[in-house]
Amino acid sequence: MQNPRIENISPKKLVGMMMPMSFQNHNPGPLWSKFMPLRNTIQHRIDHRFVSLQRSPEGLLMSEYTPSTIFEKWALVEVSAFENIPEGMKSFELTEGYYAVFRHVGNTPQGFMKSIGYILNEWLPSSGFHLDNRPHFEVLDEKYDRLNPASEEDIWIPIKK
Repeated sequence: MQNPRIENISPKKLVGMMMPMSFQNHNPGPLWSKFMPLRNTIQHRIDHRFVSLQRSPEGLLMSEYTPSTIFEKWALVEVSAFENIPEGMKSFELTEGYYAVFRHVGNTPQGFMKSIGYILNEWLPSSGFHLDNRPHFEVLDEKYDRLNPASEEDIWIPIKK
């Protein structure tokens, strides 16, 4: 895994669906299966990308999770306005802040967890940054294909000095 780029993002408006889950029972398939057929009903989309977002329980950092920790898993798209949100969907405002952005290649859960392990246990302790208590997310663009071993996605990790 290459070194990340550091980005300071402005607030973002997102619309989508949420499902509670844990790493022990991590199965985002039903969430995405419910979301994808309705994605084109979302108005004011700003691009073609999707966002897979994890929001921790209040005050808990991702590095403090246990396998059974329940967190919110979101399937989202970015929008320019929160108007006419489709039934069954919710708005989500992502706050501004710094993120370390890593390119992950592969399509297996084990490979993804290996990347997260590297980020949290190797890169972060030697980076001069600390994990921030904001959502973690992945951006899925045209290079993402869950069936392709060469699939690519960007992992966004919230950081602070």
